[in-house]
Amino acid sequence: MNLGTQQPDLDLFGNPLTLAIDEEVTRRALDELFRLTHQYNSTKAYDELLKFMRRFRFYAPYNAMLIHIQMPGARFVAPPHRWLYEYGQRIKPGAHPLVILQPMGPVMFVFDVSDTEPLPGAPPLPPEVTSPFEVRGGNVGRELEQTIENAKRDGIRVSLRDAGSQSAGQIAFATNNAGLEVVARLVPKREVVKIPLRYELLLNRGHSREARYATLVHELAHLYCGHLGTPNEKWWPERSRSNEYTREFEAESVCYLVCGRLGIDNPSDEYLAGYIKENSHVPEISLECVMTASGLIEKMGSDRLKPRKEGSGEKPPSSV
Repeated sequence: MNLGTQQPDLDLFGNPLTLAIDEEVTRRALDELFRLTHQYNSTKAYDELLKFMRRFRFYAPYNAMLIHIQMPGARFVAPPHRWLYEYGQRIKPGAHPLVILQPMGPVMFVFDVSDTEPLPGAPPLPPEVTSPFEVRGGNVGRELEQTIENAKRDGIRVSLRDAGSQSAGQIAFATNNAGLEVVARLVPKREVVKIPLRYELLLNRGHSREARYATLVHELAHLYCGHLGTPNEKWWPERSRSNEYTREFEAESVCYLVCGRLGIDNPSDEYLAGYIKENSHVPEISLECVMTASGLIEKMGSDRLKPRKEGSGEKPPSSV
């Protein structure tokens, strides 16, 4: 769902409902806040957050988390202009705005459906608003191939291998100096650039497409959460010294979110359910890393991403 504003959102006084803010600074501040307040330190609270985010799939993971923090009972949110022009709804007096991040810098204000009321003659709200948490089918589509293609921009070669049923896949450092060809642009003419091969990611040829996608997401989560280090800290963080429990819990959380938001069954359901049943507190994880990695991997499955500029310190694409 694209919430790019065709018209600016205005408050009751005609002022734009946006606020200039540094997205990276905001993310770091939120991560520090979670660590200091232990808001999602208990497994029960963390479980509720992840389940909410899985159902709240019409917003990027980071924004779904921000909505849950402010209004755990939210069902469907949109900015005022969307409520008015698409759904014939107006914001109720005294309604509580929710703040989410907007691509390219500013934050934006949105309102839950519970804080709106229909204008005279407005049509009934569509199912996307009244039943946003309805379960969808669980078949992976183009996300698998699109993610594999986008992985090349980070020097990741994904290959299939013949392995036993209990062996899903793995990611490791590449052992040769081969390069990967990545399409940089298609118009006005096709342009290909060569990316250094940094990582080999293996998937089990005998598994279903859905199982392969879940494995791909899990292994990419290890990389983008920084568990293998980083070639450039502007791309993803260096966190190779994090302990095994933290690494696995973060990767399973990302897999649970990304696959769950597509309606795909995955082993992370069982892993997290078992951990939560046996433990009252989550490991020392970085929520910021989990949310950022989830958003990036989702975007890798839906869009064609441009190659990174080697040595430029380019940030990963916005995942909000």
